[in-house]
Amino acid sequence: MTGKAKPKKHTAKEIAAKVDAATTNRGGGKAGLADRSGIEKGGHAKFECPHCKITAPDIKSMQIHHDARHPKVPFEESKLVNLHANQQPETSKPRPGVRGSLKK
Repeated sequence: MTGKAKPKKHTAKEIAAKVDAATTNRGGGKAGLADRSGIEKGGHAKFECPHCKITAPDIKSMQIHHDARHPKVPFEESKLVNLHANQQPETSKPRPGVRGSLKK
């Protein structure tokens, strides 16, 4: 704690963390909605559950979902719908988690 009437100064580490948080795309909000939904190629949602249509990024996550939500139905990897199989990647779109900002 600093003495009386001495303003606390921000450290370089704290300022760098704020800049990083402001300029890094974390995939949230409206901008990340398409990415999370898996509608467009490049989204995190690669597999779709054939029973409840929920999406997951990989087979391991889908197996965890299946064991928790559909315990009476046996897990069959062949029945999963691959949402990325029939779509072409759009290279002009920024990827999630990539550093960059529109605030420059």
